[in-house]
Amino acid sequence: MRVLVVDDEQRLARSLRIGLEAEGFAVDVAHNGVDGLWLARENTYDAVVLDLMLPGLNGYQVCATLREEGDWTPILMLTAKDGEWDQVEGLDTGADDYLTKPCSFPVLVARLRAVSRRGARERPTELTVGNLRLDPAARRVWRDGAEVELTAREFSMLFFLARHPGDVVSKRQILDGVWDSDFEGDPNIVEVYIGHLRGKIGRTAIETLRGAGYRLAAGGG
Repeated sequence: MRVLVVDDEQRLARSLRIGLEAEGFAVDVAHNGVDGLWLARENTYDAVVLDLMLPGLNGYQVCATLREEGDWTPILMLTAKDGEWDQVEGLDTGADDYLTKPCSFPVLVARLRAVSRRGARERPTELTVGNLRLDPAARRVWRDGAEVELTAREFSMLFFLARHPGDVVSKRQILDGVWDSDFEGDPNIVEVYIGHLRGKIGRTAIETLRGAGYRLAAGGG
């Protein structure tokens, strides 16, 4: 999942980014409403974590603008405003969920997965590609009925490929979808993780198309 966090509390935003990345999410961060709205317009996200009290544009305005433009990316409002009418306004503006600070991080992660499952891009509870079966909510994968143990990042990469069945995805697309747009490390990390996956789900499970990218084989590994 690729998530946008929009929060002007930089320490909190940094903590959310670190925690969500540890859970296998790719995370972009904005610290004001103007930048948050721009990122949401320019990129495709599975969910947006949106504060209300933001400089530039507040969270209500960001949410309302996206909905008016026909963008129905799931939005979870995360804010210190805990009044019942604040929650009513947030949900009526178009938010999919509302969570008050301070909140339980495991609950936040569970809520994000829940809103993304019922969000703008409808997806099955499980994905099946050849002899592979993936459960995105539980981050579990089976090959020929036998469960395969994957790290959070390995699962995120496999899930990204499984969501593009039959498509060739470039290294840059994988970096943007599995890491985040600010990743400045060695892009060859993609090849490293492809190697890890092949070792676990089958050497022929992921095809390399030289100069183009990678594709999850229709028949699995």
